[in-house]
Amino acid sequence: MIVYVSLGSNLGDRKAFLRQAVEALDASPMVEVRKVSSVYETEPVGFKDQPDFLNAAVEIECAMSVREFWNLTKEIERSIGRSRTERWGPREIDLDIIYFDNTMLDSPDLTVPHRERTKRRFVLEPIAELAAAFPDPVLGRTVQELLEACDDPSRVVRSASALSPSLEAR
Repeated sequence: MIVYVSLGSNLGDRKAFLRQAVEALDASPMVEVRKVSSVYETEPVGFKDQPDFLNAAVEIECAMSVREFWNLTKEIERSIGRSRTERWGPREIDLDIIYFDNTMLDSPDLTVPHRERTKRRFVLEPIAELAAAFPDPVLGRTVQELLEACDDPSRVVRSASALSPSLEAR
């Protein structure tokens, strides 16, 4: 399965937290990180009175079920030190499954594709960098088409620095 995960951090050493998350994903025997996007500096969406985020995306080859992979992402968040507080509030790390191949799932705790994907420029830009032609299984439009149609006015700026030279080379 090809999986696209959005990563975000706006507390502490944001870049180190993103790097740790990508390395933890890649360390799983059932996961191979194939591509890592650039890092983007983004303004918060929803609750605005908090630090800016660093965001990125990864393309993964995954041999797990969507539920097993979701559990892995939650464990990685906990291991990095994420403490759940308020919705859209500040966080050390956030890992969101945006696409899990062409899987469509809508349950109380997990929705795939991610419910907010089309409304978030900070999600679409890094994924478009990795896979602009990836077709959204629900809407039938490519990620690039979704990005072009996105009316999210929030600031999303590609950073000059890569997440990690070894990760960026993928």
